[in-house]
Amino acid sequence: MKLRIVTQAEKDLRGTEPQLWPPFMDQDQVVQAFWPRLYEVYADFQLWVLDGKRTVAYACTLPVRWDGIPEPRGLDWAMSNGVAGDPSDLCAIVVGVLPEYRGQGLSATLLRRMAGLASAHGLDCMIAPVRPTWKERYPLTPIDRYILWRREDGLPYDPWLRTHERLGAEILDLAPRSMCVTGSREEWEEWTGLQFPEDGEYVVPGALVPVRFEGGRGTYVEPNVWMRHPL
Repeated sequence: MKLRIVTQAEKDLRGTEPQLWPPFMDQDQVVQAFWPRLYEVYADFQLWVLDGKRTVAYACTLPVRWDGIPEPRGLDWAMSNGVAGDPSDLCAIVVGVLPEYRGQGLSATLLRRMAGLASAHGLDCMIAPVRPTWKERYPLTPIDRYILWRREDGLPYDPWLRTHERLGAEILDLAPRSMCVTGSREEWEEWTGLQFPEDGEYVVPGALVPVRFEGGRGTYVEPNVWMRHPL
């Protein structure tokens, strides 16, 4: 397998990225409104991985102005208040890898390349509101307890947190309101293929915590974990 990594500035590959996330993940209004700017304004900071002509993975980052205090809004903060002022740090937004290309170190390679972008642009460090991969398996477990789970070797139980930590990242704090998705009952049924007959909390595939319905509208508030990569 011989892969190439290129930036958006080198090759415009918008529209070729793998569809890896549940449909409701595309409905955060802050992220949805800002997303085109990643490729139009910050093209040097977006990475594509090609196997021949096929896009098999991608990674997005964003230069932000960070005062050293982990922001509770996580991803939503990065794509709003985070871009105000001269950038000081790089925020890792997302890494997406096709299932058949996982388990071969590609995610770690992309994290290193992302940290390299921070160094190349003279930024202080790379921070990330990390979405724990396996938290969706335990949606009823509070995130503050989940991040304490460790394997016998002392590394995090969660594989994505573990990858970050192996590369030298440290957990700073929680981002309890990293993303927020709201919608009508009908919209949620379209996004998930499920039915929500009454108000209350529902476990939804792909969601890290339950979706809460009240007055016929569903709200999903996703917690992430702030981690910091020294350069």
